Amino acid sequence: MTPVPLVRQAWRQVAAYAGHRDPMVAACNSIALVVAFNQPFYPFYVRWAVSENVWPTLFTFLSTPFFLAVPLLARRSPTAGRALLVLAGIGNTILSTQVLGRASGVEVFLIPCALIAATFFRVSERLIGLALVACAMLAYLALDGVHPGAAVPYTAVEQGAFLRLNAMSAGMLTVFVGLVASGLLSRQACAGTSGRG
Repeated sequence: MTPVPLVRQAWRQVAAYAGHRDPMVAACNSIALVVAFNQPFYPFYVRWAVSENVWPTLFTFLSTPFFLAVPLLARRSPTAGRALLVLAGIGNTILSTQVLGRASGVEVFLIPCALIAATFFRVSERLIGLALVACAMLAYLALDGVHPGAAVPYTAVEQGAFLRLNAMSAGMLTVFVGLVASGLLSRQACAGTSGRG
């Protein structure tokens, strides 16, 4: 089998794994898999943009199984699956701050976590979404009092590069989450319009 059919088959399997009858759940499943599939590249980004000392970034892989499990859990409980996505992001951010240091700016990943919590829970689930937003805020406040240093003594220049890398990465993730939410809203609006027609 040539590489192109293999890629197509793999893509179909990933899409089937992320799929769900509830479009909001499917959207969160897709976000979780995008995060999980991007995590292995993070050490390479750090080596290219910051420093050769990338071993602390390997701790981020501890959260990968949780992101990969989001669609699986969502099959049993759609609400729990979406909550796991947010909690895995918050947990990964807390751990990353401990090993990379606050100067790395990795805490900025709490923003897309809070955005997912605020966006992907229905009115009937509003308390759950708000509780998860509160968890992201409490994580930030708790980390603010800890002031952990990095596991590696990065220079001021390297810390600045780390901050730029994490700000850009978290910004791109936030934009991606916004695009997914926008697409979901557009599909719902189109369905509502066709339903009235």
